[in-house]
Amino acid sequence: MSATSDTAPLHDTRPRAGTRAYRRTVVAMVAAAVATFAQLWSVQPILPAIATGFDASAAEAALAASLATGGLAGFTLVWGGVADRIGRARVITLSLLVATLLGCLAPLAADLPVLLVVRVLQGAALGGVPAAAVAYLAEEIHPLDAPRATGLYIAGNPLGGMGGRLLAGFAADLGGWQWGIAANTLLGVLALTVFVLVLPRRRGSDDRAPDRGAAPRPSGRLRAALTTRGLPALYAQALLLMGAFMTVYNLLGFRLVQDFGLSQSAASLLFLAYTAGMLGSAVAGAATVRWGGYAVLLAASALMAVGLSGLVTTSLVALAATLLVLTFAFFAAHATASAWVGRRAVAGRARAMAVYTLAYYLGASLFSWCGGLVYDAAGWGGAVAYALGLVALAALVALRLRRLPDPAGGTASTGEGRA
Repeated sequence: MSATSDTAPLHDTRPRAGTRAYRRTVVAMVAAAVATFAQLWSVQPILPAIATGFDASAAEAALAASLATGGLAGFTLVWGGVADRIGRARVITLSLLVATLLGCLAPLAADLPVLLVVRVLQGAALGGVPAAAVAYLAEEIHPLDAPRATGLYIAGNPLGGMGGRLLAGFAADLGGWQWGIAANTLLGVLALTVFVLVLPRRRGSDDRAPDRGAAPRPSGRLRAALTTRGLPALYAQALLLMGAFMTVYNLLGFRLVQDFGLSQSAASLLFLAYTAGMLGSAVAGAATVRWGGYAVLLAASALMAVGLSGLVTTSLVALAATLLVLTFAFFAAHATASAWVGRRAVAGRARAMAVYTLAYYLGASLFSWCGGLVYDAAGWGGAVAYALGLVALAALVALRLRRLPDPAGGTASTGEGRA
C-alpha cells in the first residue's frame, strides 16, 4: 500500500492546490517564515559593524548569530511539546509575538553581553515556527499537495533571510547596527500581522491533536521520531548540509568587507543570492512529486558540491554566480528533506519536525562555528574544503534513504518502503 493511502482517507477534504483555503494557508505560512528568518539572520551581514561598535573581535561578534541559532535549536523540542497541547497555529503566533518583543529590546543593548543574552532568548522564541509549521502543513493540506505547499513555505525562509539581511545592511550604513536590527523587527511586526489575519480558521475543534488516528503518549511520539526508519538519516541531512551552508554565509561578510573592500551595504547585496533559494525550494516540491525525494535530494547535494567548489575564486562576479548555485541547491535539499520528514513521521509528526529543526540549527550553530575555527587556521580555502567534507558526508548518509517511500507517496523502486 502506498504512503498516500496510508495517510489520507478515501474522501480527504483537506485543501487542494488552487483552492482559496490552500492559497491563504500558504501565504500565512510564508509570512511566518519571513518574520522568523528576517529576525533570526538580521545580524549576519552587520557582524563587522557590531564588532566595531562594541570593540569586539570577529569571533565575539559572530556569537550574535550563532547563539541565536543555538537558542532556537535548544527549544525546538520544547515548542514541539507545547504545540501538542495548545495547537500549532497558536504556537506560531506566540513564538513570533515573543520574538518580536525581544527584537525591540536588542537595539537598546549597551554592551555586547546584553545583546548576546537578548539574541539567545530571541532565537529560543523563534523556535516555535520551524518546529510547528511543516507539521501543520502536513496535516492541514491534502497529502498530494503537501510537498508543494511545504516547498513554498520553505521558499519563505530565504525570502525572509534575504530581505532581512539586505534591510539590515542598508539600515546599518545609515544609522549603525542598531538600525539594522530595528528595521527587521518592524518587518517582523508586519509579517506577524499578515499571518494572524490571513491564516484560515479551522472548522470544528482546534489543532491540538496533530496526528490523525490514535495519538501516542508524548514519550511515544519522541521515541517514534527518533527510531522510525529513515528519519535519523533525514535529520543528518539537516545537520550536515546546514553546517556547510552557514559556514559559507557566516564568513561571507568578513571576506567581502576585508578581502574585496566592499562597504556594508554593498556586501549585503550578495545576499540577493537567496532569491535562488526561493526558486530552489519551490522547484523541489514539484520535482519531488515527479521524481521522488531520494533523486531530488542527491541531485541537490551534488549541486551544492559544485557551488562550493567554485567559491575559491578571486573574481567577485564568479563568486556571486557560484553562490547562486549553492543557495539554490541547499534550499532544494532542505525543502525535500523536511517534507519527507513530515510525510514519514505519521506518529509524532510534531516531535519529528522538532528534532529535524534541532538538527538543522545545531548544524547552523555548531558546525558553522567549527567552520570559523577552520577559517582562522586555514583561510577561506580551508573553510570551503571543510564545507565540502560535510556535504560529502551527508551524501553518504543519504544512501540509507534509497528504500524508503518518497514524499510523493510512492515507494522507491529499489525495494520495500514500509518501516
